[in-house]
Amino acid sequence: MGKTETTPPDYVRPGFLMAHVVNPIVKFVGGPALTVRGRRSGLPITTPLAPFAYQGARYLVAGSGETQWVRNLRASGRGQLRIGRNRQDFRAVELHGSERDQIVASYRDSMGRRAQRYFTALPELADHPVFRVEPTDGQGGQ
Repeated sequence: MGKTETTPPDYVRPGFLMAHVVNPIVKFVGGPALTVRGRRSGLPITTPLAPFAYQGARYLVAGSGETQWVRNLRASGRGQLRIGRNRQDFRAVELHGSERDQIVASYRDSMGRRAQRYFTALPELADHPVFRVEPTDGQGGQ
């Protein structure tokens, strides 16, 4: 009898735990989150995501690479960050080249073991999109 291939259940897929367990909990308790309009639906989509502070500015770093939030933010160019009760509208500026690489390297170092899985799967710094957060509502604070 030959070897048969089976598809693993959804709950063992990479990212399943984050998407279906951790993210809903973070949304519920009011953790840091990004809201951006969907590029197809036009509806606001919220994703748990904390900005990364680096040399006095804030950035959104895509540890998982080309995710839906990255594609949506690229398409809209704008979003809203929620940190606790504070909400801030912003313009997103995608970074490239050495500026992006420097921020991704610092992000990887600051995250330590928590980011190991992402950087093992996507070891190239260029595989991690980065957006600078530029406030549009007059709030420049961190």
